Amino acid sequence: MDSALTAFVLGQSDASVFVTPATLLVRLKFHSFIHSLSNSDVTRPTSTHSSYKQNEPSIVFMAFQVRLSGLWSIWLCGFALIGLSLYATQRLPSLEGRIMRPNLSRRGGGGSETPRIIIFSAPRPFSGSVGARQSLALRSWLALCAEITVVLFSNDPSVTSFAETFGSRVVVDPNIDFTFLGTPFFHSMMARTWSFSPDISVLVDPETIVLPDFISTLKYAYKLDHDWLLVASSRNVSYFPFYLDEDGKHWRKEDGKLMKTHELQEIIGQNWQRTPCEQKLLMAWNSGDLPLYSGVLPPFLYGRGVHNSWVVNQALSSELRFVFDASWTISSLYVIDQKHLTNWSTVGASNSSNFKRRSWEYAGNSHVGALYGSLSHRETDYSSLVKLLKCNRQYIFVNTTENICPSTYRRAGLGSWWKKETLAWVEGVKSQGELLDFSPMVPKNRLKPSDYPFSLETLLPLIADSNKTIVLAAAGFSYKDMLMSWVCRMRHLQITNFIICALDKEIYEFSVLLGLPVFSDPVAPSEISFNDCHFGTKCFQKVTKVKSRMVLKILELGYSVLLSDVDVYWFGNPLPLLCSYGPAVLAAQSDEFKNIVPINLPRRLNSGFYFARSDRSTIAAMKKVVAHAATSGKSEQPSFYDTLCGEGGSNRVGDDRCLEPETNLTVYFLNRDLFPNGAYLGLWQQQNVRAACVKQGCLVLHNNWISGRLKKLERQVLSGLWDYDTSTRMCQGQV
Repeated sequence: MDSALTAFVLGQSDASVFVTPATLLVRLKFHSFIHSLSNSDVTRPTSTHSSYKQNEPSIVFMAFQVRLSGLWSIWLCGFALIGLSLYATQRLPSLEGRIMRPNLSRRGGGGSETPRIIIFSAPRPFSGSVGARQSLALRSWLALCAEITVVLFSNDPSVTSFAETFGSRVVVDPNIDFTFLGTPFFHSMMARTWSFSPDISVLVDPETIVLPDFISTLKYAYKLDHDWLLVASSRNVSYFPFYLDEDGKHWRKEDGKLMKTHELQEIIGQNWQRTPCEQKLLMAWNSGDLPLYSGVLPPFLYGRGVHNSWVVNQALSSELRFVFDASWTISSLYVIDQKHLTNWSTVGASNSSNFKRRSWEYAGNSHVGALYGSLSHRETDYSSLVKLLKCNRQYIFVNTTENICPSTYRRAGLGSWWKKETLAWVEGVKSQGELLDFSPMVPKNRLKPSDYPFSLETLLPLIADSNKTIVLAAAGFSYKDMLMSWVCRMRHLQITNFIICALDKEIYEFSVLLGLPVFSDPVAPSEISFNDCHFGTKCFQKVTKVKSRMVLKILELGYSVLLSDVDVYWFGNPLPLLCSYGPAVLAAQSDEFKNIVPINLPRRLNSGFYFARSDRSTIAAMKKVVAHAATSGKSEQPSFYDTLCGEGGSNRVGDDRCLEPETNLTVYFLNRDLFPNGAYLGLWQQQNVRAACVKQGCLVLHNNWISGRLKKLERQVLSGLWDYDTSTRMCQGQV
């Protein structure tokens, strides 16, 4: 006999057994029938015959026996019906099962099996108090269960060194986009998470400590029959005197005594303070078949506000996944000093000094969030976000408007009676404190992205390599995509000492939002944004003169310069070779395309790719070039050759050099096999341009000798020498 039925027949009560509608109906009918019997009159004969009176006691006794026998049979039938009803109830799928209906074949497991979980984060360098908090948080993640792997997005050596102490369970992945200051791009991180293919992905702040109830919540969510996105707001505490023991499995007090999880949770509940969900928000989602949201995630900077609110808002608006708040079933916290608390609604930063230093990053995120996605025109009411609670060891979904999620009892085929019964549970949880009220942390007083704290003078010491050398590129907004492909190529080659000269306001703001080291030229031609600016146009002539002027300024500040147009594709890093030339040498690309003539013929110096040292001879020669170009009606390129090599090539030395007599500067024309121009050997016409260049040993390939920006762009994209995805605003090959 089933245990539930046995318990009921033996008179044992089980408070955990739910009363079903069928059971309730049987009970009501049974009590009604018994009540009717007890109140009904027994029909008696009207005769007054004496025999009846004499036999009345026996007749009454017989009637009593019949009634008693009938009552016993009714009682027995009632018990049997009730027992069968309870038996059937126990045999039916549970309420949880009816709500979830897990698809075990798709999820890859069921029961108590723990899904494969990867926790993603992007830590700062492991040093000082920040490193200590990050270390404690990471160890708390690994202590959750053996199936958890951690992926840290970083290109910092201290992070790599720290991760090595944990073996294969912690992996450092640098294959995302970073700003020149090392801030990760959130959209690049999110795209990268999908390449790992775990059962559940988790994105968490690097200083957030997570406790074991996190795993049970994820196990429950993993069985849901719909793709989902879970969010949980962490609590901040100013007092946390606990640590993980050496094996990373148990929490202990300062005196070494063992701490149980519920004791930790009690202390958290006593010391926590509310913060907006944007900060320290934990997000988790199943691998599933559906994306988290519709649309393209903008290029947010990680940890600089808005991006978490954008994801939640966009996911709710898209209605592709079930989005719910698990803040009450996941215990997560981070430690913060009271002196670092500030007005969150005003700045959205962890401390005011940090905000002042990096306010442009927060302003950029705010600007992007106001331009793209549903957050730009509508902010979701987060108070209506469905909550996951755990009452009497059972998970239930509720919301703050109806308390019990309507879809929950509708899908289970239950009525309002079940809702009323569960309300008692919900009210018990509510009595512990208000449900978290999510509100998107979008700064109300947005700063302009042009409030960029860097100038050329402040960028140079940050960007230059140990030899005080920088790579300079200049671009206007019409060349923004080609600029980004060039930047992605620099990142792929791990060249970080590049800097951008913005030729207009639009490309300046574009570069700021994409985290590039950019400075503006206050005297750049204003019409650059509205012209094609290709070779031969007046716009092109003005732009080239800006470049030589900026090179001279950087040389005078004490830094050597490799100037590269953004249409120069780099196969390798040419700096080691170029730096090998001694002082008083300017190394430039030759624009000569014929094979049998000298490469230093008149007007064959290409001013779109050259290396200049910061020395007296070079600076003096560049001053002459800039002065000559200022009075010329042509581009700067003729000024370079006529000034340094002499008009008609009077200063030529051999087939590949010139010597400027007044400054004693040698101009060296670079080997075209290593530094080919766009017309040399017909490389751009090869079926496989990359293979042809690699075979030849090219370090760079200039996409010149073609008229028109669109034709130039088409040729480079179709050749495969393109490293930027314009749809996602990410470097190709990062995901």
